Amino acid sequence: MSLFKRHPQPDEVTDNDEQDNDAIDPNLRLRTVRTAASTIAESIRSEQRAQKRRTTRSKRSLFFRREKRPKTAESAVSNATSAGPHIPGQRRNIYVNTPLSPSELDHRGEPVARYARNKVRTSKYTLLTFLPKNLLEQFHRIANIYFLALVIFQLFPVFGAASASTAALPLLFILAVTAIKDGVEDYRRAQLDEEVNTSAVTKLGQWRNVNIRSDPRPWYQRLLRINPPGKVSRGVQKLREKEAGQGMQVILNKDSSGDRISLSTADLNESMPSLPPIAGLGGRQLEDIQSIDSHTYPPGLPRADEAGGWGRQNPSLARYQQSVTSRSSIGVVDWKRRTTGAAQWERTLWKKLEVGDIVLLRENEQVPADIVVLSTSDPNGVCYVETKNLDGETNLKLRKALRATSSLSSEEEIERASFVLDSEPPHQNLYLFNAVLRYNDSTTGEPRREGVTINELLLRGCTVRNTTWIIGLVAFTGPDTKIYLNGGLTPSKQSKISKETNFNVIVNFVFLVIICSLSAIISGVMDGLQATSTKIYEQGVDPTNSTILNALVTFVSCLIAFQNIVPVSLFISIEIVKTIQAFFIAQDVDMYYKPFDTACVPKNWGISDDLGQIEYIFSDKTGTLTQNVMEFQKCSISGVVYGEGVTEAQRGAAKRQGRDDVDPEELSHKLATLKDDMVNKLVRLFKNRYAQVDKLTLISPKLAQDIADRSSQQASHIIAFFRALAVCHTVLADKPDPSTKPYYLEYKAESPDEAALVAAARDVGFPFVGKSKDTLDIEVLGQPEQYTLLQTLEFNSTRKRMSVIVRAPDGRIILYCKGADAVIYERLSPDVDPLLKEKTSRDMDMFANGGLRTLCVAYRVLAEDEFLSWVRTYEAASSATENRDEEIEKAASAIEQSLLLLGATALEDKLQVGVPEAIETLHRAGIKLWILTGDKLQTAIEIGFSCNLLKQDMEIMILSADSPEETRAQIEAGLNKISSALGPPSWDPKKRGFVPGAQAAFAVVIDGETLRHALSPDIKPLFLNIGTQCETVVCCRVSPAQKALTVKLVKEGRKAMTLSIGDGANDVAMIQEANVGCGLLGHEGSQAAMSADYAFGQFRFLTKLLLVHGRWSYQRIADMHSNFFYKTVMWTLAMFWFLPFCYFDATYLYDYSFILLYNLVFTALPVIVLGAFDQDINAKAALAFPELYVRGIRGLEYTRLKFWTFMLDGLYQSAVVFFIPYLAWSFGLAVSWNGKGIDSLADLGTTVAVGAIFTANTYVGMNTHYWTFITWIVVIGSSLVMILWVVIYSYFPPSNFFTSTGAFVDEVEILFSNLIFWCSVVFSALVALAPRFIYKFVRSTYAPLDKDIVREAWVGGDLKDRLGIGHRKMSKSKHSDLEAAPMFRDPHVRSASELTLHQTYHPTSLALPPAKPEADEISQDRDTFIIPSEQNLLDSQPETSHLSYYSPTDIPSSSPIASSFPTAEPSNKPLTSSPTHLSPTSPHSPGQIEPPSSSSNYSRPSYLSHVTEESFELQDLSYPPTWTHDSVPASAHPPLSGTESLAGDGRYRPEETVAPDANSDDSRLWYGGRAL
Repeated sequence: MSLFKRHPQPDEVTDNDEQDNDAIDPNLRLRTVRTAASTIAESIRSEQRAQKRRTTRSKRSLFFRREKRPKTAESAVSNATSAGPHIPGQRRNIYVNTPLSPSELDHRGEPVARYARNKVRTSKYTLLTFLPKNLLEQFHRIANIYFLALVIFQLFPVFGAASASTAALPLLFILAVTAIKDGVEDYRRAQLDEEVNTSAVTKLGQWRNVNIRSDPRPWYQRLLRINPPGKVSRGVQKLREKEAGQGMQVILNKDSSGDRISLSTADLNESMPSLPPIAGLGGRQLEDIQSIDSHTYPPGLPRADEAGGWGRQNPSLARYQQSVTSRSSIGVVDWKRRTTGAAQWERTLWKKLEVGDIVLLRENEQVPADIVVLSTSDPNGVCYVETKNLDGETNLKLRKALRATSSLSSEEEIERASFVLDSEPPHQNLYLFNAVLRYNDSTTGEPRREGVTINELLLRGCTVRNTTWIIGLVAFTGPDTKIYLNGGLTPSKQSKISKETNFNVIVNFVFLVIICSLSAIISGVMDGLQATSTKIYEQGVDPTNSTILNALVTFVSCLIAFQNIVPVSLFISIEIVKTIQAFFIAQDVDMYYKPFDTACVPKNWGISDDLGQIEYIFSDKTGTLTQNVMEFQKCSISGVVYGEGVTEAQRGAAKRQGRDDVDPEELSHKLATLKDDMVNKLVRLFKNRYAQVDKLTLISPKLAQDIADRSSQQASHIIAFFRALAVCHTVLADKPDPSTKPYYLEYKAESPDEAALVAAARDVGFPFVGKSKDTLDIEVLGQPEQYTLLQTLEFNSTRKRMSVIVRAPDGRIILYCKGADAVIYERLSPDVDPLLKEKTSRDMDMFANGGLRTLCVAYRVLAEDEFLSWVRTYEAASSATENRDEEIEKAASAIEQSLLLLGATALEDKLQVGVPEAIETLHRAGIKLWILTGDKLQTAIEIGFSCNLLKQDMEIMILSADSPEETRAQIEAGLNKISSALGPPSWDPKKRGFVPGAQAAFAVVIDGETLRHALSPDIKPLFLNIGTQCETVVCCRVSPAQKALTVKLVKEGRKAMTLSIGDGANDVAMIQEANVGCGLLGHEGSQAAMSADYAFGQFRFLTKLLLVHGRWSYQRIADMHSNFFYKTVMWTLAMFWFLPFCYFDATYLYDYSFILLYNLVFTALPVIVLGAFDQDINAKAALAFPELYVRGIRGLEYTRLKFWTFMLDGLYQSAVVFFIPYLAWSFGLAVSWNGKGIDSLADLGTTVAVGAIFTANTYVGMNTHYWTFITWIVVIGSSLVMILWVVIYSYFPPSNFFTSTGAFVDEVEILFSNLIFWCSVVFSALVALAPRFIYKFVRSTYAPLDKDIVREAWVGGDLKDRLGIGHRKMSKSKHSDLEAAPMFRDPHVRSASELTLHQTYHPTSLALPPAKPEADEISQDRDTFIIPSEQNLLDSQPETSHLSYYSPTDIPSSSPIASSFPTAEPSNKPLTSSPTHLSPTSPHSPGQIEPPSSSSNYSRPSYLSHVTEESFELQDLSYPPTWTHDSVPASAHPPLSGTESLAGDGRYRPEETVAPDANSDDSRLWYGGRAL
């Protein structure tokens, strides 16, 4: 019956280890891990399981496959290149010296296919499209359409507009200002585009590219007769003239031994025989690269002799080599083919390249397009490229030339070559490319094929390294290149408040229509009445005889009269304010990065307020969080651990657990001493000529001591270990300056890990000196050794190991292998000591938990016959035509067995300065961080732990699946696990912003294949749910398009504000997709910075940008909007209250000059100053309390409730400022001091206008938090300017620009001398402002927001002292300590990760409070933060009061000022607390605040007992030291604790509670202070 047993389907394939794996939740069937070591181990196991499932499926599909297997290599190539997912689009055939097929030609014989130019554009506008496109964007704003309609209405006199010509000025002004701003921003992008497009490149000239038309110009160039074919453009001519003046030629040579010879130069004015001889049979030589000018056309003519030119004659050696070039019959070269011999290399611009061009790339040049490698300077066809501009990685990537074209080395051979590249259409996948090279055998004429993959393709933006020259074929240009397909068009971003403003404008417009309709209806009804006095006294005033038409005219007239209710000046003011904000951001010295000599560069000025509302940050890893620099920190050799360094992860873990007792300066000094000791011991042992002591990172005097003891067995183990590191690699050794520094070596590697391992071996005494074609030279403790390289088994993500087989100097054949511990351990010999395996495994777990990347090193000695037998097996696998990769892996695995364990290495991927502290601060602010990286799973996990993004107390879920069904099952299991711990999720916007430590923490790690399934339409809602409920998400092996899709998913799915930050071209897509895009500037420029909204030098600057500038900008713009709508409503509705007294005929209450100047002069500057300069709290306080940022995440500063509150305030105040003067005029004496009447419309209107303007300016001043001399001048000065205008305008002639009635003549004499006028103005302003003043007083007293409490502590309390900031008055004292706060005096410059061994900077000594043993046991409530006062305050003023309490759902993250309170003996005295009462203090201490006590604890325990002397960055803006005055003892000011925090919703809620029992577990005593 077993024959009939059903076999499991591929989806049912499971692993046996799943049944008894402890990491699997028995109920949810989901693996969760905590520590770094277990996380990495589980990720390796998950990848192995996935590989096993894929292998099982492939075997079953082979078993049941019906079609025949390919029997020829050509058919195998066809099948291989046709495999993979279907790519939409038409395949392209690129012909080289081969005529196009008839189907690809049109009736004129020209190619049908049209390929994109290599010119790229990231700017939005051109000269032709700027005006229409910009106007179209601006009129997307509903307000602008409304203003345009009003301008059109005012052109008709029937509507009674006072000055139609001036009505259009405000709209024209705002359109012009916005257009200029957009134009300046886009011009900067266009400049960067032009710099890229005009870069120089060498291509094959005087040669026909059959893939492009004979006249490839666009229609407008043909119409204008610009750039005719064959004519050198002005830009190319300038380039050639510039390079021709150098008078030098470049000789590229490659000898037969395989050693790369650097570029050499020779003066072309010398005689031709002085040139280097032509390479022999085993060598290869590429002729000089010329730069020609327009005088060389037509080809064949001798060049004119020019001073400083490239030579007196054409130095192309191809014309003299036709008889000596190797006539190989293998490949695409047909020596029977006749050529003109005119082809030669010429310099041109990037934008001039076309598909099908042949280009020549030299070392350190950037790749201008997606290019297929035809030939290289290496005999094996190998070349190296650096992808730093793409993904930020500095390690080298290996690429290979096609076998059929690898012999090409001169212009003549290219002319004789003939082939066709059949390529797939352009697509976004950076890791996939399939094409076929078709050509005819030159001897037999048989058609041949060769597959082309991503390994033969160079992507645009890469840089050629360690390769003298590369000849390539342009396959994709410009917008078709992979990197630009992943980028997309530059979007037009609009801030969140700007979008909300459209709603407010609509509301105001609806309100305007209502009051205008009401006025028109009432006016029409009253106009229809016959028996009224208007028929006698107001004859001929109606515009028409129709009552309905008159009502319509009244409606439009009211629209014009009340138009300011939708303020056009608001948009003008916003543009001014955002320009000022961008200037402040650009001038912030704290975000200046000296190595690049650049500050933060705002490129999009319109979204600064979005910086204050970011909820999710999506970050690249390599180059953004890390420096992509590896340091060899520790190692384990034969069970003995070496290395004294401390990693960033260890510092962060110690800081979180309160064990950070070592001063970084002290640690740096200690490491320097140990390093000197180690180096001295090694120098006494042997002479290491290649050592670079300044780069030595493995600091271990014990290692030197063990090496010195030659008689011990450990010494031989150490020598064998480092010998393996010096031999087992694929590193290239380079001597940049062999003449002056013959022993200075630089290592170039495919991965920074390898370079770090080899460099560490070099500095310890085992330098890798160099490599020839078959030999490898090293030194061992000063003695040279040469190994013969027999075979290299390269590393890949599936093997997770690499091996080399070498013949040692003693003749033995040795296999060295290094790789992941799980992979190496399963290949160890049974004879390996179990104790050694266990000890090494524990050491690697310790390394991994410390944030280090571990590798296991092993070896075995091979017998001669065993090796020879294996070589035959391996060669057979390498020549297999099907399943080649599987066969090679099987052969490699066969020899990589029975290994002997040498030890393990531990590398630290160096983070950028201040990254862990920045991430911690952002987390405290309630911001979630997602890492989207193209790196492998283990690397991302290690960095996550290093930068404190992943923590040991997190439940980490690894999602790895091969199918959508499995992906769905894993995500659902994860959601169930989260729900079981946290309950159902809440998506209430008022509860946005997570709280670190308030509840169980979860994190998700997902690979690229699983993410592809997770982003499918039916699964992405589940992935969105699990991702947004986790504190951290790490996505690995992610393509640029997937990065953008992930950002879009969160942005649109949760309506959340997102920020993306990266440094490479592969980050452009997500930078453009996010609400705010940030790019990091690099040494060689950055495509990310070009496409970003903000560009700066380091990741840590993000904290200042968001928590200070972003928060300020959001607060300012929100207050500015509200105040602007208020003042316009108040001003306009005062006119509306006058309508009942004038038959609702839209008569103006105010003089037209007041209407015109109200928003332009009288009230414009106060709101602009509020929006540009206001600060609710100081920058240092904002960084010290990042929890305040949560109000921006929740959108609490600009709500519709706030908008309606200000609108109602305006409604109330408009009634007050109108009816109080009206009543005064009605019941008072309507005669001035000189006997003139004051009952005219101008008198009443001016009184109302003056009172309204006084009220509006004072109201804005009341809402201003930060009064500077500018605020005083503007708020008071604006009202004084209005008074001055009344005086000046009174003496204008009766007929002037504003009026022709003369109603305002002598108005100053009539009004200003009247007591009724002044009493009306003052009294109306007081009555209007009283409700707002009372509300602000009550709220700040009885229900203060967190920022109110911090501001109060800053102004009247001792917060400045605790942050180490001197008072303004004290700073002038001669006794003031200028070094009082080094942590804030030079921010963003130093951190623990930045400390080197030779720094001598010492911060000022700190006066620390004595630590108490009970401090670790204090459990503090997370919903309050405390500013403690002196101890004697509690003893002297015992009284009970209301205590502060927050609901658990509103608990924010902890206060960043972290240090535990010193505890005291239990006391029976009741605690005191009052939310509004400032307790009396000693003369030396400002107002103090008494704390509450709470029995609830929602925080993780704090173990900090005291704070050590540390620099600013190590404090993480969270652990400021205790600073005290000279007259106050240190114990009188206990530092603020990191576990107290601010209210999550910004509300202070006093509530009656009972003081806890002093003997209870939850009791705690505080030094007198106040609950904030």
